[in-house]
Amino acid sequence: MASHFQLIMRSGPTPGAVFNLGGEQLTVGRDSTNDVVINDAEISRRHARLTFQGGKYVLEDLGSTNGTFVNGQRLTGPRVLKAGEVVSFGEQIVLVYEASTFDPAATVASPRATAVPSISRPVTPPPPPAEYAGSVPASPVPAPITTARTNLTPILIGVGFLLFLCTCAGILWFIDANFLWCTFFPFLGGC
Repeated sequence: MASHFQLIMRSGPTPGAVFNLGGEQLTVGRDSTNDVVINDAEISRRHARLTFQGGKYVLEDLGSTNGTFVNGQRLTGPRVLKAGEVVSFGEQIVLVYEASTFDPAATVASPRATAVPSISRPVTPPPPPAEYAGSVPASPVPAPITTARTNLTPILIGVGFLLFLCTCAGILWFIDANFLWCTFFPFLGGC
């Protein structure tokens, strides 16, 4: 008899999502390098680990910020999961652990298919998935840098005018300090 293990999301960013478990060791987290990726702010990058031991999965928290819970109890060490148990990551990410045993050699009976008349209907694409309030981008995207555009013309005119005034004042000071009034302004008289 073969066994099949899975986690089904009841609440979180993708309710109804099924995570099939297979392998000796799986990690759960927000980072894309994990085996079970849950893109949510409540999930740590590497949140928990599932280890297959003795035909069962053992769940262990990896020091996550918001904690790992089984049936409402926070994990303080490894815990063997049983079918139907509720696994929570943080407060809002809730999954159900399911384990089923089946015989691959068993004959499967299926109902006989009946003919259904086909009606031609236009196919509409499914709507895009709604953005989940706690979702986190898969990879950090830097925010665009925006610069304020200012009109430099008034600033340049003002700076030019100040330079002109300073130049004029400097020339007049030079003339006065060196008693050159008569040289530059002979029409003043008295020279």
